[in-house]
Amino acid sequence: MTDRQVIAEIVSAIHPRKGDLLVEIGPGMGALTRPLLQLVSHLHVVEIDRDIVERLRGEFASEKLCIHAGDALEFDFSIIGKDLRMIGNLPYNISTPLLFHLSKYASHIRDMHFMLQKEVVERMVAMPSTPAYGRLSVMLQCRFEMEQLFIVPPASFRPEPKVESAVVRMIPLQQPLIGSGKEELFADIVGAAFSQRRKTLRNTLRDHLKPEDYSALELDSAQRAENLSPAQFVRIAERLDKH
Repeated sequence: MTDRQVIAEIVSAIHPRKGDLLVEIGPGMGALTRPLLQLVSHLHVVEIDRDIVERLRGEFASEKLCIHAGDALEFDFSIIGKDLRMIGNLPYNISTPLLFHLSKYASHIRDMHFMLQKEVVERMVAMPSTPAYGRLSVMLQCRFEMEQLFIVPPASFRPEPKVESAVVRMIPLQQPLIGSGKEELFADIVGAAFSQRRKTLRNTLRDHLKPEDYSALELDSAQRAENLSPAQFVRIAERLDKH
């Protein structure tokens, strides 16, 4: 990322304070790292590329920059602390699994600001019964309040990607929609429901719901997964958990 104006807009959106516990995922060439270090007393970064890790160690003092060398997909973010403020330009090829991984640490996070492929952000914030609404929408919206902040054009990068990017703000819900202990069942239901988007719930959830379940849940089995809100998927999981 080379566009100074975009970098300034991202930093402004984050609005970092000196004592904030900031964690940057994939600092790369330091486009965000440098301006952030001018505003905070300390910054954590998670980076898998060994060459970048060595360059960062050579450029920044350890008392200012704490480098966690490793894969963000496997990193335990809880070891850094609580009230984390997560930031980063997330790699497009692992953005979805990384977002799911970060969801596990929602109780440790104050907020997250990420740059992602615009199409991914649109799916994250999509409302039911819209083309972009899907599994990613439901799985994240049951844990986070999300807002697309602004679009970042390809010209902001060198080399230029073939897609537009967008910056999204994610704030953990004070009370997640899905209760502890039901996450695996919930994920299974949502995954099954969206496995064949054009098919009705009667087909996609035939291994989960019986006719009496639809009546009790006040759901129409002729609906598709895209018509259900995250809260309705939660109600399905809660009913199946009880029975």
